[in-house]
Amino acid sequence: MLYFILFFFVLICQRLVELFIAKSNEEWMKRQGAREYGKAHYKMMVTIHIAFFVSLLIEGGFFHKGVNPFWPLLLTGFLLTQLGRIWVMSSLGRYWNTKIIVLPEAEAVSKGPYKYLKHPNYLIVTVEFLIVPLLFNAYWTLFIFALLNQFILAVRIPLEEQALRSETDYERIHLQTKGWLPIIKKGK
Repeated sequence: MLYFILFFFVLICQRLVELFIAKSNEEWMKRQGAREYGKAHYKMMVTIHIAFFVSLLIEGGFFHKGVNPFWPLLLTGFLLTQLGRIWVMSSLGRYWNTKIIVLPEAEAVSKGPYKYLKHPNYLIVTVEFLIVPLLFNAYWTLFIFALLNQFILAVRIPLEEQALRSETDYERIHLQTKGWLPIIKKGK
């Protein structure tokens, strides 16, 4: 139980720091003339993420079923996703956000993981929605939120791509990559 509480606390602190960074980036981008897209779905996405943490707390914490016997492998996978998250955020810099905020006429990011993947951050979140519940044998949380995450991404990704295509050179940058899957694009 102690491992769960520590892990959960670190995860919540991480998300709060990310929200602070996102808000700072949002303010900077909007001062530069950026536009926000997809406001309606964003509330649903936030609700899904909050519900994920509540479900994880209930199933993994209160109904604690122990740590998965494959926890070293799962924890390694989780740590790799965190390295990926840092790579994504540092590659996007001030453009990284939890919302769809696009600066007109900006050059689409094509460095870091964006050189190979169209949506590396969504891949990372998808993997986290699988690994984190598995770590604590929270199988209902895994099943429900893996599905809900894919549902919200099916809404969000087309909105984001349309916004990027209409405001930036996104189409040219990601010409070789078609759709969400396959997401891997040839390096230049």
